Amino acid sequence: MSETFHGVTVVVTGASMGVGAATARAFAERGANLVLIARGEEKLRALDGELGIGDRVLVAPMDVTDLDAFARLLAETERRFGSVDVLINNAGYHARGPVDTVEAEELGRMVDVNLKAPIMATRLALPYLRRARRPAVINVASLAGRTPVPGSATYSATKFGLRAFGLALFEELRGRDDDDGRGHRIKIASVSPGPIDTGFIMDDIDRVTDLTFSQPIVTADQVAEEIVALVDNATLDRPMPRVSGYLTTVSYLFPRIGRALRPLLERKGRRTKQRLKRERGER
Repeated sequence: MSETFHGVTVVVTGASMGVGAATARAFAERGANLVLIARGEEKLRALDGELGIGDRVLVAPMDVTDLDAFARLLAETERRFGSVDVLINNAGYHARGPVDTVEAEELGRMVDVNLKAPIMATRLALPYLRRARRPAVINVASLAGRTPVPGSATYSATKFGLRAFGLALFEELRGRDDDDGRGHRIKIASVSPGPIDTGFIMDDIDRVTDLTFSQPIVTADQVAEEIVALVDNATLDRPMPRVSGYLTTVSYLFPRIGRALRPLLERKGRRTKQRLKRERGER
């Protein structure tokens, strides 16, 4: 694979597994420098060893909600690699269940990790991105951020908010000069996958809403490839798969239609969930 990102420094949150790890692999194959952020140091070190790209990786075990630590990391990244070019806001947290069954602290944690942290991280990164060659922020949202999902109300709200933040910020930054007057435009985009074949949902399958499994399942590698493509193409908001984007748009714009379709979609999702459990050897 050609080194299309040679010399570009990519910061990935939630990098220890799933989409984050797949994204790290995709950028590593293309020659990028990587900053890998997650709470689990052991998994980050294992990924570092797997990538085998030596001093092109900076491993940063930390909580994405620790903004002081994130600010220090950005400064360290620029000192080490010379730039901070791309920020991938991928870290996510989901405490599943109706709102009145989830502890208030868990609801707050979802807001902190899924919405507050990427907003603040992006703000901290903007001065660095204005000095970058290919500046971009890619937010990993969700189809749950395109239409409300009962049983995942707070998660859905955070992903709605993350998409709205990205779209509005892109317009705020559009056409502004960077610090040296070169007139860079910082790309801000979101990818919104449906169910992804990772432990994020597969390890908690019984608590995942049936509605979620009504949509085609994508892989972490497919999402990673879309993230890589979003850095340079003109797309600002990419649902995955695209047919689900059309469905969620109709459901959001015409809520009565969405409510009418929901029982059918939930039945389809239950069948898919049962099939997946059989394939995994579960009852």
